[in-house]
Amino acid sequence: MFRILTEMNLRSWIGIRCLALVLALGAAGCAHRPPADEVGSYPAANPNDCLPPLALIDQHGNRVVLSSLKGKPVLIDFIYTSCRLECPTLTSKFRLVARALGPLLGPRVTIVSISLDPEHDLAPVMLKYASDMGAPPSGWLFLTGPPAAIDQELALFKIVRTREHDGSIGHVAAAFLLGPNGHQVRQYEMLAVSPGTVVEDVRNALAAG
Repeated sequence: MFRILTEMNLRSWIGIRCLALVLALGAAGCAHRPPADEVGSYPAANPNDCLPPLALIDQHGNRVVLSSLKGKPVLIDFIYTSCRLECPTLTSKFRLVARALGPLLGPRVTIVSISLDPEHDLAPVMLKYASDMGAPPSGWLFLTGPPAAIDQELALFKIVRTREHDGSIGHVAAAFLLGPNGHQVRQYEMLAVSPGTVVEDVRNALAAG
């Protein structure tokens, strides 16, 4: 399967929620815990520009250059359509965020879900997944593309893909809020964070410009 690995070896990931986030996202540690209403939301720990001039393909078959998304906050996660565990949960939580954002989604905020399995997740497959998961028809991009391009984007998040024998993909359920300049503002443990916390972070990013 494709296993998501970071620069810190995930072989040492022991399943403790806080430690998993440290290993997956490169966070500084668990000494500081966020307030109770911000569980699962952490300061950005990655200085990379995560929206480079890299072309991917959206669920409608349109070419999308990631740098063209700059100018407004972007919520981004990594999923694949045949996932039966974490990915539907991530997408469902993003759907709640999308609903809460209402008319801000699209004109002022973009949601992006990038496939971890581009060999299988072609545009029509991504479109069906988006529809099946109840994603709004605009403002949320489900992106796929050449595997090399996907790997290039993943590298900016310090993530690599590896495939194991059973064909499934194991990964940390992480998401990121990018500011209008393409740099990370917040990072999320999506199985723990509340949609309301993510929405508040997005509104703060909008207010900050």
